[in-house]
Amino acid sequence: MLFRDEADPLAPQREAAMFYGLFLRGHSADDLRRDIDVPKDTLQKWLGTRRYADNFRDNLKRVYSYRKQVLAIFDELVMNEKTRQRLQ
Repeated sequence: MLFRDEADPLAPQREAAMFYGLFLRGHSADDLRRDIDVPKDTLQKWLGTRRYADNFRDNLKRVYSYRKQVLAIFDELVMNEKTRQRLQ
């Protein structure tokens, strides 16, 4: 999955749009953020495990970065929705 997403520059936008669709259907934005995010302490725990090879650690860092991208896009969509609702 990771390699396919790296080849698709729109993958984070698509995934954020999927979560945004759930938000529009009534799911809590905070619950969805928790589903999207990988907390920093979790990443540190994963990276601290000695049994993982270096290339696997690099993949974990890429996953962390990807999840943060998806979260930022999702937050922007939610913020725009709230602004749009106030204007109507």
